[in-house]
Amino acid sequence: MAFTAVELIELKRDGKKLPSEGIEWLIAAYTEGDVPDYQMAAMAMAIMFNGLDSDELAAWTSAMLASGDTLDFSDMSLPKVDKHSTGGVGDKISIPLAPLVASCGLAVPMMSGRGLGHTGGTLDKLESIPGFEPRIDKDRFREILTRHQLVLAGQSDTMVPADRQLYALRDSTATVPSIPLIASSIMSKKLSEGIDGLVLDVKTGSGAFMEELEEARQLARTMVGIGLESNVETVALITSMSQPLGNEVGNANEIRESVDVLRGEGPEDVTELTFALAEVMLELGGVHGGRERLEEAIASGAALQKLKDVVAAHGGDVAVLDDTSLLEVADQQATISAPRSGFVTGCDARTIGVVATRLGAGRERKEEDVDHGVAITLLAKIGAEVSESDPLAVVHYNDEAAWVAQRERLASAWTIEDGDPPPHEDLVMERIDRSQI
Repeated sequence: MAFTAVELIELKRDGKKLPSEGIEWLIAAYTEGDVPDYQMAAMAMAIMFNGLDSDELAAWTSAMLASGDTLDFSDMSLPKVDKHSTGGVGDKISIPLAPLVASCGLAVPMMSGRGLGHTGGTLDKLESIPGFEPRIDKDRFREILTRHQLVLAGQSDTMVPADRQLYALRDSTATVPSIPLIASSIMSKKLSEGIDGLVLDVKTGSGAFMEELEEARQLARTMVGIGLESNVETVALITSMSQPLGNEVGNANEIRESVDVLRGEGPEDVTELTFALAEVMLELGGVHGGRERLEEAIASGAALQKLKDVVAAHGGDVAVLDDTSLLEVADQQATISAPRSGFVTGCDARTIGVVATRLGAGRERKEEDVDHGVAITLLAKIGAEVSESDPLAVVHYNDEAAWVAQRERLASAWTIEDGDPPPHEDLVMERIDRSQI
């Protein structure tokens, strides 16, 4: 049966079901360049409004996976477990998490992405390390994983190329917050890695793509279901993204904070979530010891050394991990101050993420470069008591005009009220595994 992009777009625009053969043709044609970006953008928007049913989603994910190479590490004796986050502000968790669990006896073939919308990307952060090269072919991927039990790679030209192209397109066409597009993007990448287990960090709250808890549950169940159907044991933790994770939002500054975590000196929330996800990864990999084993890997320096070894394997300058002051910092600095005294009851993650992006820490067009030195350092988060004129954040930037345009927006991220401090909100809200599918 012959298809055209226009006919398929019309079907989904009108809320009708896409045939599996049509999906296979569309993804293959887009990967080959026979379907242009503007037509795939129209399809992505139609999917965002009308969704994909379970049959369509299975076909879409399968077609994405079939667009390129897959990896096979069945000959490796170590359990192979990975983690993925749906995206957040200040979410640098993968950077301390992956070497931590690898140092405890798991193989972690991690393939990460760049920033989407107002959320940061692991690859953009890693590339703030001078010389770090995430783009490697599958032979080099295997070589690094075999030697170090960890690889921190981006998608090569031959690994799930359809997702790599669509990922960048969604970022620049306001089609990121779509459950089927998020689920198929994440799971096609992860299933291509030849893993045995997968833990998903599904964010909810103002800074997440799934702002409502029920939306996050739906996304988590969708992805866990895809994983289980593919014989990959998959667990999702739903976690709060009502405020940024940690104290740093940017790229190079988030590397600094990640190193702090591996030194046992990181912020409480980043450390808590890193350990929570790590415990699930050890569980999926059948590695015993739990929290005690993870704490020992931090205390002994094994986890930080693992990060150094893998950064060196990717061509990165390990000196900046020994002395993080060598990492890039933007030239100009400004401070956001409290307009009144009281307790911080809101520190809006989305607003802070958008400002960081507009200052250059992220992309508004897929061809843009990232300014790794742009940084927002949070000095007061939810629950903090502040006095009038106390600093709430320090901002480093290079583009004066962009800062002038974003200064008031950033100041609006904080809500300060009289009375008692706000109630504590759990960072890890729910766990979804095969028992809920």
